[in-house]
Amino acid sequence: MIPRLLAPEIGMAALALVFFLQGLGFESLKRLGGLSVWLAAAVTVLAAASLDARGSLFWDCYAVDSLSQFFKLAIAFGFAVVTAIGPRPVDVEEGKRPDYFMLLAISSLGLMLLASAKELTTMYLALELASLSLYAVAPLRAESRPAAEAAVKYILYGAMVTALSLYGLSLIMASQHTTYLPQLAAKPWSVAQSPLAVLGLALYLCGFLFKLALFPFHFWCPDVYQGVGNETAAFVSTLPKLGAVAVLVRLVGELGMNSQTGSALAVLAALSMTAGNLSALAQKDLKRLLGFSSVSHAGYAVMGLVAAGPEGLASAAFYGVCYLLMNLAAFFVVCRIGADGSNPTLASLDGLYKRSPGLAFVLLAAAFSLVGLPPTAGFVGKFFLLGSLWGKGHDWLVVVAVLNTAIAIYYYLNMVRHAYTVEPGEATPLALKSLRGILGGGLAVALLLVGLLPGFLFGLAQAAAGFAIR
Repeated sequence: MIPRLLAPEIGMAALALVFFLQGLGFESLKRLGGLSVWLAAAVTVLAAASLDARGSLFWDCYAVDSLSQFFKLAIAFGFAVVTAIGPRPVDVEEGKRPDYFMLLAISSLGLMLLASAKELTTMYLALELASLSLYAVAPLRAESRPAAEAAVKYILYGAMVTALSLYGLSLIMASQHTTYLPQLAAKPWSVAQSPLAVLGLALYLCGFLFKLALFPFHFWCPDVYQGVGNETAAFVSTLPKLGAVAVLVRLVGELGMNSQTGSALAVLAALSMTAGNLSALAQKDLKRLLGFSSVSHAGYAVMGLVAAGPEGLASAAFYGVCYLLMNLAAFFVVCRIGADGSNPTLASLDGLYKRSPGLAFVLLAAAFSLVGLPPTAGFVGKFFLLGSLWGKGHDWLVVVAVLNTAIAIYYYLNMVRHAYTVEPGEATPLALKSLRGILGGGLAVALLLVGLLPGFLFGLAQAAAGFAIR
């Protein structure tokens, strides 16, 4: 029974073990290391097969429910896609590649544990497992000073918010005398009745808002995206955010959302959308542009949490998966254009449709989805978010979100303009190998399919959110 409940975690841990033994030099495992993409896909199949698993483990600290299984499937899928995008990242030395994939697998395992954690200390430990692995991966871009700088910033910011989260946890324990979510749900959470607990919860959430790159916890984001390798940025920009959304959906579902917390999150969401979009307007480096873009999308995701209730939380969970798809598609293009390890700029997109029509189409689908144009996943995701928030006392935030979408049109469609209307400075074609062509085309088609037929995925998100609400 327990192996079935923990099938995705066991699969991901086994994959990390394979990379670990390969890094130690076990000759018999070298072939398995070469099959890393297929092994990662097998973990995704395992996660899909255990989608209906239900149970409670480790003295109710660990819940296996529709919420956790939904996000574990998305995390396993994201890890498999990142592995397929860069099975041999040029930024990482040949001898360090097993260690690189092992650390990414451990981070993914930590995010899976995070999705199931139902107790604050367990959440904190899972967050640390996911974070420490990424701190070690960031400087692996060999002999790169920006990578070293990005790693230092990532670690220092991470250490600061970790300290805040741990202090917040201690305040919650001191004031509420429990760390179990079901018991905390029965405690008072207003400033008037329990100010120490409210302060503790606010500090505790800093660690997860840091992972989400929500304003004002976003300063690391563009620098780290720009400094780390292209494939590493694809991972950092997607999976940790998915883990943060999973935790926040569970916390809001269990503890509820009072007017004070809702108003504070609404202000942070508005600032995050506006600061991210305005900063992205001035960017030339594609990864830095996508970094500020992710800050704005963090604000959109938080709108679902502010709305709370079944519709709001389902919208947030749905948008988290949509963001995973559209950002992986965008970084697929970045990794192909910067295949030599360089950071692509807007000028690198000039004439892309002539050099690689397929890659230009993937960029088109990703950009349309990120800005929220129909018929893409991003449009449906934003539609659900705005619809869930309207009439819940924060209509002004809906207006701010619409205005920010108008701002974002400029820099997202500017990427498409460079690809389709600017003549290429060089006529060198960008050939896509058949498997990578299938991967890029699959991501683009997935964005369109989710946009046209969102029912199945949104149904899973509704089931996940419904389970989180007490």
